[in-house]
Amino acid sequence: MTSPERTGLRGRYWLALWLGFFLVVATVVIWRQSEAIATARELHELERRRGALEIRRSALAGQVQRARSRSVLVPLAVERLGLRLPQDSEITILQEPRNR
Repeated sequence: MTSPERTGLRGRYWLALWLGFFLVVATVVIWRQSEAIATARELHELERRRGALEIRRSALAGQVQRARSRSVLVPLAVERLGLRLPQDSEITILQEPRNR
């Protein structure tokens, strides 16, 4: 037969064990949520930086297109290379031979 002191003591140990288990689980959940919040902040910052880089990329692509335009290249060719635009009579258009 069991004594009443032993069963009461045993119940306290179970209660302490469950309470400790609950605290460990709660601590792990809080830690995971904190990590998730930090990761979400980092993701938001990376998305912001990506957007800024895409804007920069489109601006640079626009600069490249403007630099390749005739209005920019012709004056540079005249100034740096001493070239000139040909007259209409100096242009010969070559056509690809047709297959028979």
